[in-house]
Amino acid sequence: MANLKYKRVLLKLSGEALAAGQGFGVDPVRVHEIAAEIKDVHALGAEIAIVVGGGNFFRGVAIQARDMDRVSADHMGMLATVVNALALQDALEKQGVHTRVMSAIEMNQVAEPFIRRRALRHLEKGRIVIFAGGTGNPYFSTDTAASLRAMEIKADAILKATKVDGIYDADPMIVKEAVKFDRISYFDVIQKGLKVMDTTSISLSKDNKLPIIVFKLNEHGNIGRVVKGESIGTLVTA
Repeated sequence: MANLKYKRVLLKLSGEALAAGQGFGVDPVRVHEIAAEIKDVHALGAEIAIVVGGGNFFRGVAIQARDMDRVSADHMGMLATVVNALALQDALEKQGVHTRVMSAIEMNQVAEPFIRRRALRHLEKGRIVIFAGGTGNPYFSTDTAASLRAMEIKADAILKATKVDGIYDADPMIVKEAVKFDRISYFDVIQKGLKVMDTTSISLSKDNKLPIIVFKLNEHGNIGRVVKGESIGTLVTA
């Protein structure tokens, strides 16, 4: 087992990460690349739980959803996360990694219901656990679900995988002079209105002193570097 700074982690992936720039659906090549990297980190001895978003499906119907009841729209988003979780599970198991999908919305023919003690047991047995269905409640994002599940499984950190290499004071894709933070407090993230994770998830992490590492997913080996404690991306802490 490698010398890991973070032994048990919650990896937050966006649905768009699985779409690989296509904007809609799941790119099988990209999903298998992500699965291979997760497998390498798992082989180091890390216990890994994953929360995946559903934007790669739900954003495709976002215009129609504007006229929908918010609760119905949120339920559609939750179901999109289940589709992504199953795609990721399939890719991981093809890499030889035992994986369980646990859903906050009961659908027993497709996924296990989320039971905290069962999730902990899966992690202790060396299985990767993918949490789907958000929190099971409307009005809560998958970012909030990530913070909630991370605390429930007593994770050492949340690993937030993004398109950019950390948190900036402005969108680096638009503002070339944007300044990157190597380290920032929860309070500053909220006060400055930085769009890293939503305010509820940051507040939950702050109240429970759960560190968040924001890093670039599209650089191979970054997940492993983070769990080893290398200084990449941005650390959000007290």
